[in-house]
Amino acid sequence: MKKASSKPKETVFSVDDGYVKMFLRGRPIMMYIPTTQKETYSLEAKAELPAQKLKLEWVYGYRGRDCRSNLYLLPTGEIVYFTASVVVLYNVEEQHQRHYLGHNDDIKCLALHPDMVTIATGQVAGTSKEGKQLHPHVRVWDSVSLNTLHVIGTGVFDRAVSCLGFSKSNGGAYLCAVDESNEHILSVWEWQKEHKVAEVKSSNESVLASVFHPMDSNLIITCGKNNILFWTMEGNVLSKRQGLFEKHEKPKYVLCLAFAENGDVLTGDSSGNIYIWGKGGNRISHAVQGAHDGGVFGLCVLKDGTIVSGGGKDRKVILWDRDYHKVEEKEIPEIFGPVRTVTQGKDESLFVGTTRNAVLHGSFSTDFSTVVQGHSDELWGLDSHPSMAQFLTAGQDKLIHLWDTATHQPLWSKFIEDAACSAGFHPSGTVVALGTLTGKWMVFDTETKDLVTVHTDGNERISVMRYSPDGNYLAVGSHDNFIYLYAVTENGRKYCRNGKCSGHSSFVTHLDWSSDSHYIVTNSGDYEILCWDSANCKQVTSAETVRDIEWATSTCVLGFQVFGIWPEGSDGTDINAVCRSNNKKILATADDFGKVLIFSFPCCQPRAPAHKYGGHSSHVTNVAFLHDDSVLISTGGKDTSIMQWRVV
Repeated sequence: MKKASSKPKETVFSVDDGYVKMFLRGRPIMMYIPTTQKETYSLEAKAELPAQKLKLEWVYGYRGRDCRSNLYLLPTGEIVYFTASVVVLYNVEEQHQRHYLGHNDDIKCLALHPDMVTIATGQVAGTSKEGKQLHPHVRVWDSVSLNTLHVIGTGVFDRAVSCLGFSKSNGGAYLCAVDESNEHILSVWEWQKEHKVAEVKSSNESVLASVFHPMDSNLIITCGKNNILFWTMEGNVLSKRQGLFEKHEKPKYVLCLAFAENGDVLTGDSSGNIYIWGKGGNRISHAVQGAHDGGVFGLCVLKDGTIVSGGGKDRKVILWDRDYHKVEEKEIPEIFGPVRTVTQGKDESLFVGTTRNAVLHGSFSTDFSTVVQGHSDELWGLDSHPSMAQFLTAGQDKLIHLWDTATHQPLWSKFIEDAACSAGFHPSGTVVALGTLTGKWMVFDTETKDLVTVHTDGNERISVMRYSPDGNYLAVGSHDNFIYLYAVTENGRKYCRNGKCSGHSSFVTHLDWSSDSHYIVTNSGDYEILCWDSANCKQVTSAETVRDIEWATSTCVLGFQVFGIWPEGSDGTDINAVCRSNNKKILATADDFGKVLIFSFPCCQPRAPAHKYGGHSSHVTNVAFLHDDSVLISTGGKDTSIMQWRVV
């Protein structure tokens, strides 16, 4: 059997017939050249980089759903936390963010040095665009200058670094880390020398925290599934003692650790108990049974020695005095989910991170207000408002947010019954249509967030919802291979099905309308480009008609005006979305390698050059320019984050 040649086929230009043919996975994709460009077009012409660049302005979201102890207040007045591959330093009072962008994939843990300036963050193993393995490692950096000071453990850690802690008593000279290998290796580093002092297999079960005792830099406590371990370091040897539960209930998970003023160790566990382990020992000296209904996810000892605990199932934040008597409690609203971590703010205030990826600020004597909000599951639905500095996101967490780009807060949020995956504003801006994973789609009033109408087409994912520029039609693109076309009246309040466009042999992925609202162009999962007449839902096959249609938007990833976005050897699935600026000068793409790229538009030379931006960690799912092109919004898939980029 002859081995298939691995060299991708080159793009072909036919002068006579006026088309360019490119190949994805060996499949030919035919794209017709507009009459005005037919005579002058050449494949050899050089594409220019765009004059504009992007600057990361704001990051929406926080990673609380599966990470812990990752929220702290710095002396600068900023809170520090992470989401995707960005560490955010956010001054809530001044409404200003700074970003540490040294990581190239998901950050999993964060530790603050006793000097309150130096920060260590650990990341997962990643894959570069070329398919190279990117090693998990720890970066130690300065939170004032944002300069990277040290990169530790490249090639040593396996899978990911999941826990980090600085020593306290020897000037913070040591850093301990636990990775996600099967043995969860615990290692200790003299981080300023980038030298590993000791390492040991810590546990076959998951480890959720590893911290140095504040009074003894040779004592480390780790906790996780089925255990709490006390490690003593002598020279380069770490030896352990197991925590003994004796007559007390042994929990499935020890979830969090903190230290009382006198050096006692406090633990919160999955059974809702808080245990106090006498200083230096491995036995329980005091127990608060049933401190919470459900797990105790966070513990924080305040400057005055009192203790705050955060609950999972009961969503409560509880204040305890130094003798572990309950003083008062507050419940976190259900929309934000269980408490994940608690940290002290200014004076008596607290910052609370939740498992639904929100950060709240408040105190026992005042209410809690939201500081950070986001999504907590894959995020694909995105559209920008046609005339205001707003955008809407719709996630598989069944949550919709209409965001204001100036305040960086939702104007409103709403839970719906189904996981959402696509969104489109009516040109008037008065209503917005949402598609879900179940074939159901709905329309909401953008002012009142009231439901206007609900329809169902097929029973598969609705991948695209797009109104015609004149507002008289709505096209609904589905994973069942059809495009359902609706006549829209009463300014987006009434919908009547006109028909369906049938002809794709795979699921519909992208869709654009012509400027005159007469035609639709669609892309599908098997790289087809089909054109349709909106009056009768019939396919338009005449090359002469198709080549000169002016398209109102450019969100299809396949087409003559955009085919330069595809890198060599691409498999056709690694660009998820594309969006043209309204002034038709630049084109932004969202790809599977965590990158947002911007190209000059039109982008019709093979493998055009681009400016590239990192920040997302998993695939970037969607991109959209604001109506005035001042800002680009991008959404993340598994990282669930939203990034706002200033176009400069």
